[in-house]
Amino acid sequence: MSSHPDTRQNFLASTHTLRNIRRDFCEWHLGRPRFAIWAIDVDVPAVRQHVAAAEQHLAGLLLDGYRRQPHITLGICGFLSHQPRREDDFVPATFGQHIEALQRARLPPFEIEIGQLCSFSSAPFFHISDPNGHITTLHNCPAPHSAQNPPYIPHVTVGLYAERWPSLAVSKKLDSFTCPEVSRCVVQRVSLMSYQSADIGGPLTTLADYHLGQASLDWHEAPLF
Repeated sequence: MSSHPDTRQNFLASTHTLRNIRRDFCEWHLGRPRFAIWAIDVDVPAVRQHVAAAEQHLAGLLLDGYRRQPHITLGICGFLSHQPRREDDFVPATFGQHIEALQRARLPPFEIEIGQLCSFSSAPFFHISDPNGHITTLHNCPAPHSAQNPPYIPHVTVGLYAERWPSLAVSKKLDSFTCPEVSRCVVQRVSLMSYQSADIGGPLTTLADYHLGQASLDWHEAPLF
């Protein structure tokens, strides 16, 4: 984690990792079953190998049952809904604005590299190297982000911490990880994905893909909007 000093400093400043628990956060979803995000799908063999190696290296520290496929979150959308009832509902008008923003960005396909194993207080992750900043451009497409928000760090989550582990000990464990050989991916699309809100760390379902080269949208199921 030493090549990302700010990330390391922030992680150590918290002194302990956050303890995640497996339960249905019904006070959050209020009965709304599906939560949507925009993400880059990196569920390919080379990245899966990285994640599996990190999971094995951190055995005993992580919450059991994390089944979310490797991905890079670009932004959260909200709970899928046709009629807005709450501020965190994701409705057709907002979806249309997101697509228009992606079209205005006019990004071509681009290459990224899976980097070093790092950590937030809640979860270990692989840093993503994106020299041209295309991922940040995509992150800014759904909506402008305030300077007060935490800095956006493109990453692939490995899992969730199961307990309040001492951050210094975890940091040393992360530093001792030997990465598999360098993995690069060509990003050709961004995906609208969802997960069951009652299942923490549950699998993602791809709802639609926006293809960068063609500036076109393909639905994987009946169009929601």
